[in-house]
Amino acid sequence: MDAVWGLVLGTGLLLVWMSWWEPEQRREGRHPRGSAFHDRLVQAGIHGVSVAAFGVIALATAVVVLALVWSATRSLAVAACMAIAAVYAPFAWVTARAARRRSRLTRAWPDAVDTLASGIRAGLALPEALAALADRGPEDLRPAFAAFAEDYRASGRFDASLDALKARLADPVADRIVEAVRIARDVGGTEVGRVLRALARYLREEARIRGELEARQSWTVNAARLAVAAPWVLLAMLATRPGGLEAFDTPTGVMVLLGGAAASLGAYRLMRAFGRLPVEERVLR
Repeated sequence: MDAVWGLVLGTGLLLVWMSWWEPEQRREGRHPRGSAFHDRLVQAGIHGVSVAAFGVIALATAVVVLALVWSATRSLAVAACMAIAAVYAPFAWVTARAARRRSRLTRAWPDAVDTLASGIRAGLALPEALAALADRGPEDLRPAFAAFAEDYRASGRFDASLDALKARLADPVADRIVEAVRIARDVGGTEVGRVLRALARYLREEARIRGELEARQSWTVNAARLAVAAPWVLLAMLATRPGGLEAFDTPTGVMVLLGGAAASLGAYRLMRAFGRLPVEERVLR
């Protein structure tokens, strides 16, 4: 009897635990692409690659670098340091590429919003005004709106095509524009043109201020990157000399490498934290 009551109690606790976690699983199913790094991949123009697959690619790159550096230098400690850097390098490359693309889109969105507002004012339907950006919009945004036009022509489902457009751009400005257009279509709002023109003015002013700040801090950021890279360039030059890396295979040499890597990474992260400009988060996924 005690075993039966224990089984009943265990089953009840399991059901309670599942009731807590099931809503989270459903939310994840609705937003499978909601991670910040997946948004970064999309912003970098890398579509169809999951975060897990990208991590596997980074690990494979590290293994290749480990083998190549060890075969060239015969120093396992130096090869391990280069492999660790190779794991981080793809993520840093994606982040930098996404930042450059976001900067281009920041300059492109005001013209796109003006074009969209002009189309609506000229009497175009909302789907037609959005699809027109594939031909008359800024160059950086034309592929996304061309894909929207194809989706809408193929399915005729406006909401689903808007959701696909948001996922394809992964941009907070796009989220706001899409939701404004969705509300205007659902409730028949007459102020969408005025809202879009005000948004275009705000975006243009924000792009001007951000461009000035980025120009002022660019030389400081580049100098910090050069300072971080200089010790490792020197290490690479030592690797060209016979026996130049033997000292790093000793316990003391390993500690020097670990300390240098920690100092370089910590200094670079601090530089990025102090010099980071505020970035708008996606709240209307």
